[in-house]
Amino acid sequence: MSRDQQLARGCAELGLRVSADIQRRLLDYIELIAKWNRVHNLTAVRDSTKMVSAHLLDSLAVAPHLEAHTVLDVGSGAGLPGIPLALLWSHAEVTLLDSNHKKAAFLRQAVIELELKNVEAVNERVENWQPPHQFDLVISRAFSDLAEFLRIAGRHVSASGTIAAMKGVYPHEELAQISAGYELRSVVPLKIPGLPAERHLVLLEPAR
Repeated sequence: MSRDQQLARGCAELGLRVSADIQRRLLDYIELIAKWNRVHNLTAVRDSTKMVSAHLLDSLAVAPHLEAHTVLDVGSGAGLPGIPLALLWSHAEVTLLDSNHKKAAFLRQAVIELELKNVEAVNERVENWQPPHQFDLVISRAFSDLAEFLRIAGRHVSASGTIAAMKGVYPHEELAQISAGYELRSVVPLKIPGLPAERHLVLLEPAR
C-alpha cells in the first residue's frame, strides 16, 4: 500500500473528510520531517511510511473529539499534533510552542514551505511565555505528566476551554494527581489505523 492510500484509508477509518489537497500537504509535511531528521533529531521514527500512522493519523485521531478556533500545541517538537490539525482545521489559529531552538527553526521552515497561513511558531518555554490571549484548546503529545502539564500550561487555556493530553496506556496514576483547579471531562480511547499501540485522549477543563 502506498503512503497516499495508507493516509486516505486511515482518514476514512477515523471518520474524517480530508481533501486530496490537504492529504498531499500532509505527505509533504512528513517528507520535510524526514529531510530534517537526517541532520536534526526531530523524531525517533525515521521511515516516512511509518510516519503516516505514527505521526499523521495519530495526530488526526483527536480531531473528531475536539473543537477550537484558537489552539496551542505545547512542546510541539516536529509540529505534532499542531501541524496536522492546522491543515485539517483551516478555520483555526494554531500556535506551535517549543523551547528547543532547532525544533523551533524546523517549525518556522515548515510554516513557510507548507504555506500555513493559520500557524505561528514560537520559541519559548511554556512556563515563561506571555501570549496576548488565552486559547480554546491547549494540547500536548507526550510532553509531560498531567500534573506538570497543568501546572505550567494550564494558565493558557480560556475559562471555557479544553486541555487535551495525548497519552499511550490509560494514565491511572496521572489522573489521580490532577490538581483542584481542573476537572476531568473524559478519557477517550483512540484506535489509530496501522498502529497497534494503545492511545488515549485525556480531556480536562478549568474547574467551573
